[in-house]
Amino acid sequence: MIPSDLITREGTDAAKSNQLSAYYNASRLRTDTWDTLRDSVQKLHDAERRGADVSKQASEIVRLFELLKPVETYWAFPGKRGYAELLRLFEREDYESLLRVTDRILRLLVSDAYRTRNATETASQEYLESGEFEVGMDEAGAQEKFNDTRPYFEVLIVDNVSPREEERLRQKLVKLRRNEDEFIYNAVVVPTFEDALIAILFNYSIQSCVVRYSFPLRSHHRLEVLQQTIESIGRADYEAMSDRERSIALGRLLKRMRPELDLFLVTDAPVEDIAGTASQCYRRVFYRQEDHVELHLSILKGISERYDTPFFTALRNYSHKPTGVFHAMPLSRGKSIAKSHWIRDMEEFYGSNIFLAETSATTGGLDSLLQPHGSLKQAQALAARAFGARRTYFVTNGTSTANKIVMQALVRPGDTVLVSRDCHKSHHYALILAGAHPVYMDPYPLSPYSMYGAVSLEEIKRQLFVQKKAGKLDRVRMVLLTNMTFDGVTYNARAVMEELLAIKPDLIFLWDEAWFAYGHFTPITRDRMAMQGAADVRAMLKDPAYAAKYAKWREEFDAKPGTEEKKSLAERLLPDPAKARVRVYSTQSTHKTLTSLRQGSMIHIFDRDFEQHSMKAFNEAYMTHTSTSPNYQILASLDLGRRQVELEGFELVQKSIELAMTLRERIRSNALTNKYFTVLGPKDLIPARHRPSGIELYYDPKSGWSRMETAWETDEFALDPTRVTIEVGRTGMDGDEFKNHLMNDFDIQINKTSRNTVLFMIHIGTTRGAIAFLIEVLATIAQRLEERAEDQNDIDQELFTDRVKSLTQDFPPLPNFSRFHKAFLAEPGSSTPEGDMRKAFFLAYDECEVEYFRIGGEIEAAMAAGRAVVSASFVTPYPPGFPILVPGQVVSEEILSFMKALDVKEIHGYNPNHGLSVFTQEALEAAEAAGPTSPRRAKHGKKS
Repeated sequence: MIPSDLITREGTDAAKSNQLSAYYNASRLRTDTWDTLRDSVQKLHDAERRGADVSKQASEIVRLFELLKPVETYWAFPGKRGYAELLRLFEREDYESLLRVTDRILRLLVSDAYRTRNATETASQEYLESGEFEVGMDEAGAQEKFNDTRPYFEVLIVDNVSPREEERLRQKLVKLRRNEDEFIYNAVVVPTFEDALIAILFNYSIQSCVVRYSFPLRSHHRLEVLQQTIESIGRADYEAMSDRERSIALGRLLKRMRPELDLFLVTDAPVEDIAGTASQCYRRVFYRQEDHVELHLSILKGISERYDTPFFTALRNYSHKPTGVFHAMPLSRGKSIAKSHWIRDMEEFYGSNIFLAETSATTGGLDSLLQPHGSLKQAQALAARAFGARRTYFVTNGTSTANKIVMQALVRPGDTVLVSRDCHKSHHYALILAGAHPVYMDPYPLSPYSMYGAVSLEEIKRQLFVQKKAGKLDRVRMVLLTNMTFDGVTYNARAVMEELLAIKPDLIFLWDEAWFAYGHFTPITRDRMAMQGAADVRAMLKDPAYAAKYAKWREEFDAKPGTEEKKSLAERLLPDPAKARVRVYSTQSTHKTLTSLRQGSMIHIFDRDFEQHSMKAFNEAYMTHTSTSPNYQILASLDLGRRQVELEGFELVQKSIELAMTLRERIRSNALTNKYFTVLGPKDLIPARHRPSGIELYYDPKSGWSRMETAWETDEFALDPTRVTIEVGRTGMDGDEFKNHLMNDFDIQINKTSRNTVLFMIHIGTTRGAIAFLIEVLATIAQRLEERAEDQNDIDQELFTDRVKSLTQDFPPLPNFSRFHKAFLAEPGSSTPEGDMRKAFFLAYDECEVEYFRIGGEIEAAMAAGRAVVSASFVTPYPPGFPILVPGQVVSEEILSFMKALDVKEIHGYNPNHGLSVFTQEALEAAEAAGPTSPRRAKHGKKS
């Protein structure tokens, strides 16, 4: 028998053990707790059948119930009602029913099948015990049996009501449902301000929120995995607010954390008095109880607007029309395949719809990408909303093209561009096409891993002051940075833009976010992105309180001793609200981290001067680089990918971060895998001077989880958790060898390697099964290495040890950018480093102007003789994957040493049979005498 007071006894082990620090987040806690509960109920059931003492098992179940009680407050299924049903079965000791119901709940949760049916019904005791949901039925089977495949979501209601009033409110909403409704939802009711914040961060099914009347601030629940978010809101400020003020404040916070949510306010104050203030965050304001039907319809309308895919829908409708094609493309509607005797397997493989939707038409509901006015225009506007931009353009031939479009649109011949040296190769070519003069900035080196990090804010400010001291600050047009880098190092875009605008108020920012498209859909990562940073800076500059803050800071700054440059490098700068212009562009490879067909990319714009100064040039650049025959399937996939992130982006990204954290944890926690593999953390990829948070690892077996949020809020650079870089040098394999081993022996595909690391990308398509398989494979490789070590003779062991030493201790030096040769400086005798790379690039087209030197004799001899050896081409070894030499750059001793030390097989721009392409001495002399080729441009702003 179970002691009658076991559940309510004060000071129980269950209450004391409610420590959640072992979990990365509450979502994982919930899943694992339900799984553990099911196993514990099975043990309890088995013990009772044997007639054994069940007190131990009962105590464990009580502990799990204590964990689930606050957790289920924030979900509709099984929620508080389902929890109450289980507790009732447990208290009456009906363990057979308890096991059956717990098993069904777990299967519904794991399969997500509860989303295919009314969760109010599935939470009921009668349904769970009825056997209507068959144990083991998958989601497809559930949909067929329930015959309700409408998308399901949950609505959060914030109202401090009694349980009876809560149930009455829930039933009112249920009665409003109609069979013709496109979507179906259930309500989650929470009583406090803090509970609302926890709910929207914890429950990814929530798509709408209704804030009703007055409610207290503090939650009665304490979930340690969510406390940091709650503690960061500043409770004292909210406690002093009136009910009306607190409702508006909650709306702002909810919108900041999950901007995709539809928010509704129900108030007993005069609607007309608060409508203007509330409209900043609330979609609509309702007065008391009078508009239940309108509230229901408004909730569904909000979801419908996000669900809408104008171009995909138009393309699908077009494919259903019986169209006669007298246009280009024999493939259209699959006609050329249907007539064929030899390529019918093409349709068998791809299916018919893709060919029915293949067309050159821009009418019939379709649209022109080059001059959109219908469905494509609408789709791009929806994408701008989803990604926080003012304008968005679709690109169907990748971010390489997107980068060239932006560069050509904004930069004129002779403009200076400050650019991170490790940027994607498309930027280098874009600089040449635009006739820009680049100043290459060196990111900090990570020599142990043969890779680079990011460019410090101090270095960027220093380069601006170099230009300012030379009287050339007016020529600096743009700063170009990669956010995030391939290896996951992430800038704080807002902090960078704030300080640089303080030095040059009209500076344009191009953020290459090719690998960071997903970042907008979680609150932690969003704040470091270009569009959010631009919006925040713009809001700050418009705030009257900031103008007063700036005036005070400026006065104090000017009064301090020292030069402007010295002071500016030593402290944080603030932009002048009367001068600063927010002009920000982001290029994103949607297909890399979100749902899109290959080469699907977007350009996001937050430029207050776009319509007045840049739109015409941008449209011309877009015309220049965009095909007149864009792939409609890519465009449709971008439209659908936008729908997905607006409705489930938060969920999918959160789960991908959770999986990445699980991978980090499992490798570090296993002694065998940890012996051969090191998961690199912030301390490995970000120097301590850029990490004031002091966080070194996201997970350590001894101390558990560190709070990633702290690093992302405070550090100059943060490490993206979904980029899991593993050092493999102790296996005796370099990065390429390990990559091939994974593919050839285990069918695991990866992309990036360095000399001794491999990078595993975790994204919204990664599954828990894939993570488990990867962990299993790494353990298998480690076990094989152990077995091989036992069988090796002394000679083999010595060779293996030398190989490991080479990969883990003998690091090739990482060179900085040297300089442009004086023949290719932007101005003869210039004291600033910008070069005329376009001049060098096209000069090399004439084979008479170049010659070839082999490394390992010829180049060394020329340099020893005092000759300046100048590259005539881009030279890009993989790794590190970006040019270590560009046209017009002098080959330094450091670069030559690096090239000699490289043991990689792939070096673009270098042919070992011919040697390195360099300019002849005569070509350099003639180029120097000819002077710069790029014309001096008209000034964009006042000279600084």
